[in-house]
Amino acid sequence: ACGVVACSAGNHAQGVALSARMLGCRAVICMPMATPSIKVNAVRAHGGDTVEVRLFGNNYDEAAAEAKRLMEEEGLSMIHPFDDPEVIAGQGTIALEILKKCVSQSVDAIFVCCGGGGMLAGIAAYVKQVRPSVKVYGVEAADAAGMTASLAAGKVVTLPSVGLFADGAAVRTIGSETFRVCEKYVDGMVTVDTDQLCNAIKLAYNDARVILEPAGALAVAGLKKFTEENNITGQTFVAITSGANMDFNRLRVVSERADDSERTVQITIPETPGSFRLMYSKIWPRNVTEFSYRYESGQEANVFLSFQPLANVEGDFEQVLQSLENENFPCSDLSHNELAKTHIRHLAGGRSGAPYERLFRFHFPESPGALQRFLDSLNMKWNISLFHYRNYGDDFGRCLVGIQQNHGAKCEGMNQFLKDLGYEYVEETNNAAYTKFLRNKD
Repeated sequence: ACGVVACSAGNHAQGVALSARMLGCRAVICMPMATPSIKVNAVRAHGGDTVEVRLFGNNYDEAAAEAKRLMEEEGLSMIHPFDDPEVIAGQGTIALEILKKCVSQSVDAIFVCCGGGGMLAGIAAYVKQVRPSVKVYGVEAADAAGMTASLAAGKVVTLPSVGLFADGAAVRTIGSETFRVCEKYVDGMVTVDTDQLCNAIKLAYNDARVILEPAGALAVAGLKKFTEENNITGQTFVAITSGANMDFNRLRVVSERADDSERTVQITIPETPGSFRLMYSKIWPRNVTEFSYRYESGQEANVFLSFQPLANVEGDFEQVLQSLENENFPCSDLSHNELAKTHIRHLAGGRSGAPYERLFRFHFPESPGALQRFLDSLNMKWNISLFHYRNYGDDFGRCLVGIQQNHGAKCEGMNQFLKDLGYEYVEETNNAAYTKFLRNKD
């Protein structure tokens, strides 16, 4: 034989690479061009001199087409990542380990991540032969739910496109063999979105100090969603965590989207003295994690705000919205608005022609109630024309505040007020970034 070829964006690629090195066998590993560098480097490290990593295509299916071409043109033996009975059987040994460990205790269900379906098929086939009372559920990313669509259609379905956040399970076309097995043995499918995946990564870290990659966290996210939607308690569930190839630079996105206790709202307030603090008083003592405001006109302003409702009070979020409405602060829930969470939160405010505006960066020790105390300290005669705060989990809170002077460029009264305020600050009125992006041209 001339060697082997495999296509994978994750663990299968590393396994083939290591096996090829141990056997002294040539191997070509095809991986999508968007594969995180931590996975590519791991394959190269496991493979050594006999293994070539070839980055090709924008997704798994395009890379798989390149692997098939190499098989046909160079005579390489294909080691498929999921649509092969022996690979399926190998992945099914995970179920053997689980059930051997749980001989003396009950297991009600096992949740398995699903990309092409190999692991799900192998585990379901074994479980249903040994302990058929145990339910087996597959979990897919909502934007790459090929098995869910195929089982619903009764045939293998090719998705028009797939999302790449859970890149290790981003497959447009599942396997024909995996579909056959899953259709026979799998009890159901669960789909999860990006926020639920990020929250699952956070849960795994808090519980086990393990940082899972998005595809590796699918089963945890699916288990959590399934139990919450069905109000299940008192049962034993298993979630298979199947990958920790997380690029460090992706942690920023995960952290931003992981907090499922955070709710985001848009609030319209009148541009009148005191409305700023009155609005905040309707949210206090809840933890505010984000607060963006920009002067727009002399009549009203829009505030972008995120906070954590009280966990032990049922319907607390709705009560806050009603309290705001009662004060004639119209508001709307943006918690599930993808545009708002992905882009608008970073763009809220924008340019303003607020006259006589000065810009300041404030630092204050981050602690419960710190933002409330800071806002209370800004009880002054001047108008706040810009306010931006985001809790990043640091030991210091950072606020960007625009304040309008009443009498032009010089105002010793404001300077004295800032001096007496007691907070560390830096004036940024002449910063080029401020004039270019936050000020209208005069």
